[in-house]
Amino acid sequence: MVRAQFTQARLQVAGLNCALCSKTTERQLKALSFVSDVKPDLMHNIYVLIFKPGAPVNFDQIGVVVHNENFFVSFLKATVNLDEVKLNDNTFTNGTETYRLLNPSGKTLSGAVELTVVDKGLAPRSVSKKYLGAATDEPAKTGRVYHLAI
Repeated sequence: MVRAQFTQARLQVAGLNCALCSKTTERQLKALSFVSDVKPDLMHNIYVLIFKPGAPVNFDQIGVVVHNENFFVSFLKATVNLDEVKLNDNTFTNGTETYRLLNPSGKTLSGAVELTVVDKGLAPRSVSKKYLGAATDEPAKTGRVYHLAI
Protein backbone atom coordinates (compact mmCIF):
# COMPACT_ATOMS: atom_id res chain seq x y z
CA MET A 1 0.00 0.00 0.00
CA VAL A 2 1.29 3.45 -0.89
CA ARG A 3 1.40 5.82 2.07
CA ALA A 4 0.63 9.51 1.98
CA GLN A 5 3.70 11.74 1.96
CA PHE A 6 3.67 15.15 3.64
CA THR A 7 5.95 17.50 1.68
CA GLN A 8 5.66 20.81 3.51
CA ALA A 9 3.60 22.88 5.93
CA ARG A 10 2.76 26.52 6.46
CA LEU A 11 2.86 27.42 10.15
CA GLN A 12 1.60 30.77 11.39
CA VAL A 13 2.75 31.68 14.89
CA ALA A 14 0.95 34.21 17.11
CA GLY A 15 2.87 36.39 19.53
CA LEU A 16 6.15 36.83 17.66
CA ASN A 17 7.25 40.40 18.28
CA CYS A 18 10.98 40.58 17.71
CA ALA A 19 13.61 39.28 15.29
CA LEU A 20 15.39 37.31 18.02
CA CYS A 21 12.18 35.42 18.90
CA SER A 22 11.59 34.64 15.23
CA LYS A 23 15.15 33.44 14.69
CA THR A 24 15.09 31.24 17.81
CA THR A 25 11.80 29.66 16.75
CA GLU A 26 13.14 29.10 13.23
CA ARG A 27 16.28 27.41 14.61
CA GLN A 28 14.20 25.11 16.86
CA LEU A 29 11.94 24.13 13.94
CA LYS A 30 14.98 23.36 11.76
CA ALA A 31 16.28 21.05 14.49
CA LEU A 32 13.28 18.69 14.15
CA SER A 33 14.43 15.39 12.64
CA PHE A 34 11.83 15.40 9.84
CA VAL A 35 12.40 19.03 8.73
CA SER A 36 14.91 19.68 5.95
CA ASP A 37 14.46 23.46 5.70
CA VAL A 38 12.51 26.38 7.13
CA LYS A 39 11.64 29.48 5.13
CA PRO A 40 10.38 32.35 7.30
CA ASP A 41 7.95 35.05 6.17
CA LEU A 42 8.34 37.45 9.07
CA MET A 43 5.89 39.98 7.67
CA HIS A 44 3.10 37.45 8.29
CA ASN A 45 4.71 35.39 11.10
CA ILE A 46 4.63 32.33 8.85
CA TYR A 47 7.23 29.59 8.54
CA VAL A 48 7.21 27.26 5.56
CA LEU A 49 8.55 23.92 6.75
CA ILE A 50 9.99 21.63 4.08
CA PHE A 51 9.87 17.99 5.17
CA LYS A 52 12.48 15.36 4.44
CA PRO A 53 11.24 12.89 1.82
CA GLY A 54 10.04 9.65 3.40
CA ALA A 55 10.40 10.95 6.97
CA PRO A 56 7.35 10.57 9.23
CA VAL A 57 6.10 14.01 10.26
CA ASN A 58 5.14 14.64 13.89
CA PHE A 59 2.85 17.66 14.09
CA ASP A 60 2.80 17.49 17.89
CA GLN A 61 6.56 18.17 17.94
CA ILE A 62 5.97 21.30 15.83
CA GLY A 63 3.38 22.46 18.36
CA VAL A 64 5.76 21.75 21.25
CA VAL A 65 8.47 23.91 19.66
CA VAL A 66 6.04 26.83 19.27
CA HIS A 67 4.63 26.46 22.81
CA ASN A 68 8.11 26.05 24.36
CA GLU A 69 9.02 29.41 22.85
CA ASN A 70 5.88 30.83 24.58
CA PHE A 71 3.92 31.41 21.37
CA PHE A 72 0.74 29.94 19.90
CA VAL A 73 -0.12 28.23 16.62
CA SER A 74 -2.52 30.37 14.56
CA PHE A 75 -2.67 27.73 11.86
CA LEU A 76 -0.78 24.70 10.63
CA LYS A 77 -1.56 23.78 7.02
CA ALA A 78 0.23 20.72 5.70
CA THR A 79 0.58 19.73 2.06
CA VAL A 80 0.26 16.01 1.44
CA ASN A 81 0.59 14.10 -1.81
CA LEU A 82 -2.47 11.87 -2.08
CA ASP A 83 -1.66 10.33 -5.46
CA GLU A 84 -2.26 6.59 -5.29
CA VAL A 85 -3.43 6.84 -1.67
CA LYS A 86 -6.71 5.12 -0.85
CA LEU A 87 -8.87 6.93 1.66
CA ASN A 88 -10.59 4.47 3.96
CA ASP A 89 -13.59 6.01 5.75
CA ASN A 90 -12.01 9.47 5.21
CA THR A 91 -8.73 8.39 6.81
CA PHE A 92 -5.22 7.69 5.60
CA THR A 93 -1.96 6.75 7.28
CA ASN A 94 1.65 7.81 7.21
CA GLY A 95 4.03 5.76 9.32
CA THR A 96 2.18 4.86 12.51
CA GLU A 97 -0.01 7.99 12.43
CA THR A 98 -3.62 8.10 11.28
CA TYR A 99 -5.11 11.21 9.65
CA ARG A 100 -8.88 11.74 9.64
CA LEU A 101 -10.52 14.19 7.24
CA LEU A 102 -13.40 15.91 9.03
CA ASN A 103 -15.09 17.69 6.12
CA PRO A 104 -14.37 15.89 2.84
CA SER A 105 -17.76 16.90 1.34
CA GLY A 106 -17.48 14.22 -1.33
CA LYS A 107 -14.45 15.91 -2.87
CA THR A 108 -12.10 13.78 -4.92
CA LEU A 109 -8.67 14.26 -3.44
CA SER A 110 -5.56 13.58 -5.45
CA GLY A 111 -2.17 15.13 -6.01
CA ALA A 112 -0.89 17.79 -3.62
CA VAL A 113 -3.62 18.81 -1.17
CA GLU A 114 -3.28 21.39 1.61
CA LEU A 115 -5.02 20.28 4.81
CA THR A 116 -5.42 22.24 8.04
CA VAL A 117 -4.52 20.48 11.29
CA VAL A 118 -7.33 21.24 13.76
CA ASP A 119 -6.22 19.36 16.89
CA LYS A 120 -5.85 21.14 20.24
CA GLY A 121 -2.50 22.89 20.51
CA LEU A 122 -2.13 22.92 16.71
CA ALA A 123 -4.99 25.33 16.02
CA PRO A 124 -6.74 28.09 17.96
CA ARG A 125 -9.28 26.84 20.52
CA SER A 126 -12.22 28.11 18.48
CA VAL A 127 -11.09 26.10 15.43
CA SER A 128 -10.48 22.93 17.45
CA LYS A 129 -13.86 23.26 19.14
CA LYS A 130 -15.65 23.82 15.81
CA TYR A 131 -14.23 20.69 14.18
CA LEU A 132 -13.63 18.34 17.10
CA GLY A 133 -16.97 18.91 18.79
CA ALA A 134 -18.64 16.56 16.31
CA ALA A 135 -15.69 14.21 15.74
CA THR A 136 -16.17 10.61 16.76
CA ASP A 137 -13.07 8.51 16.45
CA GLU A 138 -12.10 4.98 17.06
CA PRO A 139 -8.78 4.95 18.87
CA ALA A 140 -5.80 4.31 16.61
CA LYS A 141 -4.30 0.83 16.77
CA THR A 142 -0.86 2.45 16.89
CA GLY A 143 0.33 6.02 16.86
CA ARG A 144 -1.80 9.11 17.01
CA VAL A 145 -4.98 10.22 15.23
CA TYR A 146 -4.68 13.72 13.74
CA HIS A 147 -7.76 15.62 12.58
CA LEU A 148 -7.59 17.56 9.33
CA ALA A 149 -9.91 19.96 7.54
CA ILE A 150 -9.89 20.73 3.83
